[in-house]
Amino acid sequence: MAEPSLARDRVAHHWPVEDLPGVQFDPLLARLLREEPIAKIRLRFGEGDAWLVTRYEDVKLVTADPRFSRAATVDRPVTSMTPHVIGLPRGIGRIDPPEHTRLRRLVTQSLSPRRVDRLRPHAEATADALLTSLGQQGPPADLVDAVIAPFSMRVISELLGVAEQDWGRVRDWQRIILSSNHSRAEADAVKKEIGGYFRALAERRSGEPGDDLFSALVAARDAGELTTPELISLAVILQLNGMDMVLSTASSMVYLLLTQPGWAVRLRDDIGLLPVAVEEMLRFNPTRNGVGLPRIAMQDVQVGDVTIREGEAVYVSYLTANRDPDVFPEPDRLDLERAENPHLAFGYGIHYCHGAALTRMELDVLLSALLKRFPGLSLACPATGIEWLRGAVSRGPAALPVTWSP
Repeated sequence: MAEPSLARDRVAHHWPVEDLPGVQFDPLLARLLREEPIAKIRLRFGEGDAWLVTRYEDVKLVTADPRFSRAATVDRPVTSMTPHVIGLPRGIGRIDPPEHTRLRRLVTQSLSPRRVDRLRPHAEATADALLTSLGQQGPPADLVDAVIAPFSMRVISELLGVAEQDWGRVRDWQRIILSSNHSRAEADAVKKEIGGYFRALAERRSGEPGDDLFSALVAARDAGELTTPELISLAVILQLNGMDMVLSTASSMVYLLLTQPGWAVRLRDDIGLLPVAVEEMLRFNPTRNGVGLPRIAMQDVQVGDVTIREGEAVYVSYLTANRDPDVFPEPDRLDLERAENPHLAFGYGIHYCHGAALTRMELDVLLSALLKRFPGLSLACPATGIEWLRGAVSRGPAALPVTWSP
């Protein structure tokens, strides 16, 4: 084990988190996982340095240990990849127990696997309608614009009771908040606007509740189980993250299916393999740029060969954890039949993604319907010609030109 003093003298790696082509894995992350699994980093914005933890077991330790706090990051200018803090100050991603436990219980009840199963028929009808329209339009087409983006928007918006005439505004909010290319002032203005939108929607739902998740959360607010700021923060994270996760992940998965020789044919012939393939693509695909929200050590904690001191900031990388060779044999190979796959694509610990079951259901519905309806689907341009998102937190194709035999 390295001497703690030597570990503390490590030079911080300046990490600009540049846009990468396709599903290329970030070369700095790959190198740190191999050579310096607990490293100091300095990102484009904020102040000072932070620790970056990359190995699977170390990532699980940090994310499950209550000595690392998300709440302590509020009003602290931790080095960051965006000029603004994406999570709201009282949002579920930036609080600790017991407040976090109370809010998570409300969301978990609303997005339980049983509730998600009840949503599946509607998601299937939504996918069917979009694919029918695509077939009528004929090839070629941009699959992101024609199917994936409207599917991801419609499912989460209808779950939260957001009216169709407002979906364009929501998409604009998402582009600014989940971005590293917009200023803090722009992001703060959007946060104020979206907060006002859900505040007004909450007042309408309080008097006229609907059969949607947001109405259930409003009822919980009216019963004193959460405050209005907490209600708004939950709505914002569910709407924006729910839409963004499915949009970028589904787009990347279709790209992988159409560029991996034989994968699409194999899955069409045996659709029962799709759940295993989805989990492997979740593990393999670098779904985001950089890192997520940091934590602050509330006391000295030993992680690997490093003592992270009280008050220091620490990030974890789920992307590198999912490539840890101690857990995943041949981690850089996409394996359609990888049976043991305890990936961390949805996080770990108390901040494990509360929408994981919903996201999995949406991916299964959309991909299985696409494989069945368009057996001859292929890219309409070389893979190298695909345009990818730039300046965004998430990674994925900005457009996905496809063709098929009508």
